[in-house]
This record gives sequence, C-alpha cells and structure tokens, in this order.
Amino acid sequence: MRLPVSLREGLRREAVNDHSPIEGERLRAHERRVARDLEYLGVPAANWPLPEPAADGAVPIDVLVVGAGMNGIAVASSLLFKGIRNVRILDRNPPGREGPWLSFARMDTLRSPKTLPGPALGVPSLTFRAWYEAAFGEAAWDALYKIPNAVWVRYLTWLQRVLGLPVQHGTRVVAIAPGERLHTVETERDGVPQTLLARRVILATGRGGAGGGWIPSFVDQALWPDLAAHTNDDIDFERLKGQAIGIVGGGASAWDNAATALERGAARVDMYVRRPHLPQINKGRGSSHPGYYYGWSALDDAERWALFAYLNDVQAPPPHETVHRALRQPNFHVHLGKATRRATREGDRAAVLLAGEDPPRLHDFLIVGTGFAIDGGAIPELGNASGFVARWQDRYEPPDTLARQDLGRYPYLGPGFELLEREAGECPGLNRIHLVNHAAALSHGAVASDIPGVNVAAERVSTAIAASLFKEDIEPIRQALEAFDEPELESTPFFVR
Repeated sequence: MRLPVSLREGLRREAVNDHSPIEGERLRAHERRVARDLEYLGVPAANWPLPEPAADGAVPIDVLVVGAGMNGIAVASSLLFKGIRNVRILDRNPPGREGPWLSFARMDTLRSPKTLPGPALGVPSLTFRAWYEAAFGEAAWDALYKIPNAVWVRYLTWLQRVLGLPVQHGTRVVAIAPGERLHTVETERDGVPQTLLARRVILATGRGGAGGGWIPSFVDQALWPDLAAHTNDDIDFERLKGQAIGIVGGGASAWDNAATALERGAARVDMYVRRPHLPQINKGRGSSHPGYYYGWSALDDAERWALFAYLNDVQAPPPHETVHRALRQPNFHVHLGKATRRATREGDRAAVLLAGEDPPRLHDFLIVGTGFAIDGGAIPELGNASGFVARWQDRYEPPDTLARQDLGRYPYLGPGFELLEREAGECPGLNRIHLVNHAAALSHGAVASDIPGVNVAAERVSTAIAASLFKEDIEPIRQALEAFDEPELESTPFFVR
C-alpha cells in the first residue's frame, strides 16, 4: 500500500513537530488517576524478600536492572508491583537518552501502530494513549498517525517519574562476576568506580546487547573511524555535509540512515543491496499477536528453530514510510542486485567493489547497515564468563536443510529468560542473570525486542524472579510467618490470651 501524499507529508510535519504538551490540570489530574488506579490494584505491594546480609553486613540489591529503556522500565515496574522493592536500575545515558530512540534509531516515528499500550502492565492509565491524551488532548490523538520517536521517549520518561522508578543515570556497568549467591557488579559513574552486590541481574541492554553491530568480513575494519560507521554508531552527520556516502545493506536502518544523511546535507547517497528485489511482506506483523507471545516458548526446540529460521530467511521490508522518506531526496540512488564483494580504504576514500564490477566505486564515507550480531558468548558485561553461556548450538542440532550458523549462536535461555550454563557446574549462579533483549528471540519469541510483547516479557521475568527469591528466602519467610501474631478475635468473647 502506497501512503497517500497528504498523509506522507502530514507524517513528516508531525515527526518534526515539537509536540509541546498542554501543561496544567489535565495532566496533573491524570497522574492522580494513575495513583488511584495503583491504589485500587494494591501495587506496589509491600516488600517481602528477606536476603541474608553480605559478609560485611551490607544488604545486597535484590534485583539490579541494567538499562532503563522500554524493557528495563517494564520489568522493574513488574518487580515493584510484586513487592520486590529492593531494585535498582542503572543506565549509562543521561535522563531522556535511554534506549535507541534518540541515538541510532533514525526513523521519524516508531514502526508500531500508535494503539499499542506500551509497557503499561495492564494498567489503562499507564498506556501511551492515556498519557498522550492527557498531555496533548484527544483531538491530537485522533490526528496522530504514528508515534514520533522523541514523543515516545517523553512517555517513557514520564513512566519513570510517575512510578517512582529507582533509576541511576550516567552509570556504566563495567563487569559482572557471576556468583552462586551474589553477583559482584563493577560500575563507573563520572569516572568513579563502585562495586555493587546483587542477588539477581537483568540485562535489558537492547538489540546490540549480545554481540553488537554486525560488520561482515568483506568490510575492512581499517575504514574505521574516519571513513566508515555502522548504523548502530553515533554518526556525526554534520561532518558528512557535501559528501558522497555509500551504504551497504537494504534493511530499515540502512534506509533511515540514507534519508538522514541527505536531510542533513550529504551530496549523494548510493545504497547497495544484494537482493534483486526488496522483501515485500513483513511477517513480523503477521506474527504479532498473543498466540506468538504466550505460546512461542512452549514449543519444542525443533519447532522454535524452524519458525525462527523461516522468519529470519524471509526478512522484513523497510517500512513504506521510510522508503518514501528516502525517495523524496533527489540525490538518493538505490542499486538492487548489487552485492558488495569488498569494502576497503583507498587513500582518503572508501572503495566499494561490487560483484561483476571493476574498478570499485569510491565514496567519501561508508555506512554499514547490516544489522546486529547475536552471540550468547559475546555479552560485554560478562566478559570471559560469556564463554560459559549455553547457546542454541550447544542444545539443538537442526536438520541440514535448516542449518543456520548465525542462529546457533543465540543464547539458549531458560523459562524466565535466565542464562544457562553450557556445562553444569562451569559457572554457578549464571542462571541468576536474565537476558531481556533481542537475543532472547529464538528462545522466547519477539517479546523482548519489540513494543507489542514488552509486557509479556516483563511479567514472565518478574514472576520467575519472584518464585526463585521466595524459594531462596523460604526459611526467614517461614520464621516471619511463625512470628506473625496479630490476634483476629481480640474484640470478641472468644479471644484467648
């Protein structure tokens, strides 16, 4: 479906609109409604875990969440709702810069429909729509086509505030040393190191959180940093004004970067796509319903592998809005059926050699839009301990027709998104670290990478952690139960002292 010109232009105007909210009583009234709704639900519940103090007498953090983006917010909120209150969230970015939305996610708007509730955990007043109508008005909601990135970030920031989430910004997690009872987490904030002890760790670290951006072997690393960047990098587009840019790849991020470069003043962009035709059908939308969210992890390994291999093979087309955005630029050129054989440095330019061509095409700068590498053995916060993480290739051997080396590197996660040991006893405590990012997709489906499933992932992880903490603390919890002595019949004739 081709978006009508009027809608395309309206979308573009909407994306750059400041979206200054209608401040005042309406938004404050909505926040009072949120407080009342939570009171009706009895959440957050009172804290109940009873951890044993560390050797120095300090009480460890029950759950440390790394990442205050969409998934981090959702899972932390779900834990608080369940009465696990000793939670801390760390994010390396300043407030309002969490997640990809204002960095490498260079689309104008979210891909998802505006009607998705967001990480609302089943509370209507916490949904994106409820907040948007309170902030901007119902007429603005009716006129909204899709959600501009910056507006989505404002909503997530509002969730942090209205739920009182314990977020510590500007804090980088340097290393996590798994422990059978406590994990040792080394952090850094403003150059000051700090060591934290945590019983459970949740890695809500986004699409690049287990492997980072994928750079194919035919792209020479010597192009970095002055002549090349991955779409996941922080690209200085102002420096690219007036330059000729080459882009390898034809996925959504490649198109986003092509449009961004030209909008910021690049002289020309050439995109090289190995496929003769772009994918036509977004199967991700066809698999975006509760059956997939709740049922995927119940499938056996063979069924999960076959389904994921199918989705991975067919790929998704770039959204039609993104394509139109790039095509509006007169100096954009897309070359289908042009596989890149090699990309190297040639003097002060990037040389792209295409299949069937010689000599190479020269560009002032190259952007590599080849997606993310997923590897359970390359989780940066775990360092060498990543080598103990079970991957799918350690647990399942597919038939030859479905052999996919890249899929074999996905982490093989337990039912609560917990990491598992490749061999039992190699790294005790590894199963107390939960990976809630795109690397969970083969084990759990797309519930930890895309907005539609975010509440499902949060509930699944928080429920698993609540159960494991209860089991771990059952002795002091039982003692507290036995010490509970509130007399029920004191006001009746049947009270016995």
